[in-house]
Amino acid sequence: MPAYEYSALNAKGRQERGLIEGDSPRQARQMLRDRGLSVLAVEAVSDKAAAQQSSVFNNRGSISSTELSLFTRQLATLVRSGLPLDEALAAVSQQSESKRVKRIALGVRSGVLEGNTLALALNQFPNAFPPLFRATVEAGEQSGKLDNILERLAEYVERRQVMRQKVMLAAVYPAILTIVAISVVVLLLTYVVPQVVGVYADIKQELPGLTKGLIAISNLLRDYGVFMLAGLGIGGVVFTRLMQGVAFRRDMHRRQLQLPLIGRLTRGANTGRFTRTLGILFGSGVPILEAMRIGTQVVTNLPMREAIEAAARKVREGASLNRSLAESKLFPPITVHLIASGESSGKLDEMLDRAAENQEREVETLVAATMGIFEPVLILAMGGIVLVIVLAILLPIFDLNQLVK
Repeated sequence: MPAYEYSALNAKGRQERGLIEGDSPRQARQMLRDRGLSVLAVEAVSDKAAAQQSSVFNNRGSISSTELSLFTRQLATLVRSGLPLDEALAAVSQQSESKRVKRIALGVRSGVLEGNTLALALNQFPNAFPPLFRATVEAGEQSGKLDNILERLAEYVERRQVMRQKVMLAAVYPAILTIVAISVVVLLLTYVVPQVVGVYADIKQELPGLTKGLIAISNLLRDYGVFMLAGLGIGGVVFTRLMQGVAFRRDMHRRQLQLPLIGRLTRGANTGRFTRTLGILFGSGVPILEAMRIGTQVVTNLPMREAIEAAARKVREGASLNRSLAESKLFPPITVHLIASGESSGKLDEMLDRAAENQEREVETLVAATMGIFEPVLILAMGGIVLVIVLAILLPIFDLNQLVK
């Protein structure tokens, strides 16, 4: 039974919006009239979704990673329990508190009831369900193991969500600390320092070099601070525009990989996402070349993505996956060795999962260690800057005391 999104006026003249299921738009309108509503508009969810996809700036057809994680887990649990797919989708819609998830779940259910496969029904909402999700579901339906595939997808989405939350939580406190530290230093230099060193204006005595430097920095920030801030904003906009060009973005990404710590984090995070995606797709029965094509979409670093595409061409010509990836020298050696072990033992999907787990653990450890070191270093740096400011203010006073004696 198709789902429709409606807009209507109630008896008090207030507008109501919602979802309703019916065999046709006419029946949906009649059901709304039976509720005492004056119908303004009734539109099929699938039609509205297609219209929304035509607009690049419209994100109403998308859902957050948290919503996708909950949707996948609920659907996997219901399908695993033996509930028919259409009833499982209806249950997910009823249990969800998000209007977007309700609308998407009912839209998918409508496609299933029309005789389409779940994968085809999911294709109506490409912004909500990534290619990995749709390709894996399609492979699960073809192999008759949809419940197992949904379970793996649920674990994958939940793992990515947990990883993202860990990184965000680890970065929140240092980010706040950095902002506070910069704000305090700027306040000291632009307001406190001019007030204090103003008493030295009438003194004929030569000021210490540290004090002169502090006054110069303070005057620079007071006179040109707005222009410097505007320059940073303009520089950010220009850099963003330049990053839209493929050549410039490739060069920046290549330089990023060469940095000591950031390069290791970037390489580990991208490798972990790629091997996890490849393992799920290949383990679900998706051909290796198609799995690699879809896997490149989760790789954000351009040189690494191009290396995977080059490796896919070599695999198509008969080369092994591990040697094709090793030639670029962009992937961690342990990942290449695990893939080689999987190819020789016939358990490539298991080795890909192990490689992903290894890279994810390494990234988590690096992030935790970096944030653990960054916090005390930032506090020490902040204390050092304040100490320099205090010394620059007090040195002329010490000199005056020496003159008096």
